[in-house]
Amino acid sequence: MTRALLLIDVQLDYFPGGAFPLVEPEAAADAAGAVLRHFRETGEDVVHVFHTATDPDAGLFVPGTPGVAFHPDVEPRAGETVVEKHEPNSFIGTGLERLLRDRGVTDLVVVGMMTSMCVDSTARAASELGFACTVVADACAAPDLTLGDTTVPGASVHAAFLAALDGSFATVVRSKDLLDA
Repeated sequence: MTRALLLIDVQLDYFPGGAFPLVEPEAAADAAGAVLRHFRETGEDVVHVFHTATDPDAGLFVPGTPGVAFHPDVEPRAGETVVEKHEPNSFIGTGLERLLRDRGVTDLVVVGMMTSMCVDSTARAASELGFACTVVADACAAPDLTLGDTTVPGASVHAAFLAALDGSFATVVRSKDLLDA
């Protein structure tokens, strides 16, 4: 087993003052930072993924704006791999699969944002591509969502998406359990 950490879109547009703040992104970034520190200490592979918009009117992740930047808790270090993407699924149009396969990676640990979009899409794709996938629940964050007259609180969105992933596409754990293992 060769494991890699995949940090997805922990970017400033998802934090207070950004274009699309999520529910409790600071707590998720803190947990993601703890997982990142662990991977750095053990010398395991780390891949940072960030989203940029291709439409300058997109409203978030517009190149050249502060919102595209990584959150300070998870900023890449020299020598760590950084992958730019333009789609929710981190494998689409990025070369990520080839990069992981070339490194012999078989297992992915996923943290990041949004649970209900890019984390979900990437974890499902990873599983379908044959990677064993672990999603760290408290190192991810989701938004409140609205459908018609119904608003679904971010905590419920987060839980529902993780529940759908767990056991089918990924193993869902808390950062403490991952770090204690």
